[in-house]
Amino acid sequence: MDGGGRGGVYNPRTVEEVYRDYQGRRNGLIKALTTDVERFYRQCDPEKENLCLYGFPSEQWEVNLPAEEVPPELPEPALGINFARDGMPENDWLSLVAVHSDAWLLSVAYYFGARFGFDKSDRKRLFNMINDLPTVFEVVAVYAKKQTTEKSSISNHSSNKSKSNTKGRGSESQMKYAKMQGKDDEDEMEDEDEDEHGDTLCGACGENYASDEFWICCDICERWFHGKCVKITPARAEHIKQYKCPSCSSNKRARP
Repeated sequence: MDGGGRGGVYNPRTVEEVYRDYQGRRNGLIKALTTDVERFYRQCDPEKENLCLYGFPSEQWEVNLPAEEVPPELPEPALGINFARDGMPENDWLSLVAVHSDAWLLSVAYYFGARFGFDKSDRKRLFNMINDLPTVFEVVAVYAKKQTTEKSSISNHSSNKSKSNTKGRGSESQMKYAKMQGKDDEDEMEDEDEDEHGDTLCGACGENYASDEFWICCDICERWFHGKCVKITPARAEHIKQYKCPSCSSNKRARP
């Protein structure tokens, strides 16, 4: 067992020694509830018997059963901290252990003060030295808040990055799809034109229909003609309400 622990022989006798003892135990407890919190959490198994969290002057910590001797050599920490572990949110449970740890640290410090006859002045000086340090509870609360903020920041960054990537991929995919869809529509229209007019012959030159050429249909005989064969351009065709091919026009003029 660590010197100054349960059954240890370490006995600080001056205000400075008691304060150093307090600092060491406090640092050990803070380590258990912050940087070593995962290991501490695992050791506080609710299935086990009553467990206590001990801090030692060497800045180490330990989860163990309470001292067997009655009364114990030193005041004992809160008993049964493991039983509450799964009954509340982890940060609330750690805060509760921290509050009891602060009370235990003070009880140990003033146990030494009473044992070695500290007078009013010594007790006041010891209290002021201890009071200048943040409590275990305060340190644990700040640490928990920092961890929560960091996790939230990482989560938001990952979420935004994922959304950005998804958005980029989505936009790119949509653009590709739109282009492909447009191309498919054009191809489909061309295919339809080819299917519809593939066997059509120009009424003037007798050649097959081609989708890349302008054609015009006679509203009288309903035959199709290359625009170039009947000298009709797309622009001129827009202003023709009823188109008559040269043959139909000449036939009308030849009637008596």
